[in-house]
Parts: sequence; C-alpha cells; structure tokens
Amino acid sequence: MHSNIFTIAFLAVLSIANALHFYVNTDETKCFFEELPKDTIAVGKFAVYEFDPNLNDYIENKNNLKVEITVDETFDNNHRVVSQKNSPIGQFTFTSLDSGEHKFCITPKHTNWSKKTRHRVFFDLIVGDAKPLVDSKRDTDVSYLTMKTNELIKKLNNIKREQSLFRLKEAQFRDVSESVNSSTTKWTIIQIIVLIGTGLAQLSYLKNFFVKQKVV
Repeated sequence: MHSNIFTIAFLAVLSIANALHFYVNTDETKCFFEELPKDTIAVGKFAVYEFDPNLNDYIENKNNLKVEITVDETFDNNHRVVSQKNSPIGQFTFTSLDSGEHKFCITPKHTNWSKKTRHRVFFDLIVGDAKPLVDSKRDTDVSYLTMKTNELIKKLNNIKREQSLFRLKEAQFRDVSESVNSSTTKWTIIQIIVLIGTGLAQLSYLKNFFVKQKVV
C-alpha cells in the first residue's frame, strides 16, 4: 500500500497548482485549458456552492446538486479522458496519456431540472507532484489511492481480457479463411480435372464415331 503512495509521489519532480474562483448558472458549462506533459498525474479539487436568496449567500447543497466534470484532449480531436458526475465538493484524478492541451469543463446540474440558480465554484488543479495531497498517516488518503490503484488494475485486466478475446477471434477467423481457401483450391482443381476428363472422353467418342462412319 505504501509502495503505491511512494510511486505516485515521485512520478514528477515539480508541481503546478492552478486555483480558480468563478460564478456560473445551473446547467451552464465553464471550461478552461491546461497544457499537461505526458504521463503526469493531474488532481482536481472542486467545491460548488448554490445561492440561497433567503440567506443572500452561497451554501452547500448536498441533496439536489451534482457537478459534471469532463476532461478532453484538444490535440486528439477532443478525446474524452474524464467524464464524472460528482457531489458538489470532491476531487478527481487522472494521468495524461500524451503531452498537449487539455480542456477542463465544469457544469453544475440539479436533479430537479426545473430549478435554475447561481453557483460559486472553487477549483484547484495540481499537476505533477501528488505529495501535497498524500499523507500516509491519514487513512482517507491511503484508502483513496488504494481505490484508484485497484480501479486502474481492474481496467488493465479488462483490456488484457479484451485483447486475448480479440486474438482468439482473429485466430479463429484466420483458420476459417485458410479452410475456405483450401476448399476453394481443391474444388477448382477437381473441376479442372473433370473438364479435362470430359474433353478427352468426348474426343475419344468422336474419333471412334468417325472411324466407324469411315470418315477418318
């Protein structure tokens, strides 16, 4: 368990932290862009609050408010690498597969679709060094990293199973193709032999016929 924390903590030497604070309406999407190096851990921490006209202040809404988080690789036809719908306060983690510009988008959504209001959003993005977020003495951090590691292992195992299944189907298709080609070749040879035999038989018959008719 501690070895996983050690590995993640030393994946990068420098860390880049970006803190954003902005306002957005319900169902309105706010995006920003960040250049990420290849094989770099990015951890986003967010907190979304909802305006309460009775209190004239922004409060936390744990029951009806959800936050949709997406991350797209703009350099790869906006290939989506993260798509989550979380509680108003939380975090997400992913590893950049290639170097390039990434687009981070945040959209507050209500489970009650008819409700529209104003939201205050805080967003922190830490890139590279995971050590500020990891404390091996805190069970919550260790459990979170263990969960993420198990998820990655599960995804890798699923990919391996899919690759094995694909190789098996490819081998079966190759065997069927070879069998069909072999049968086609044999059938063609048989047809040629039959045609030649038929031709020779007809020639022999005609020769005998002409001999009997004293034509030849």
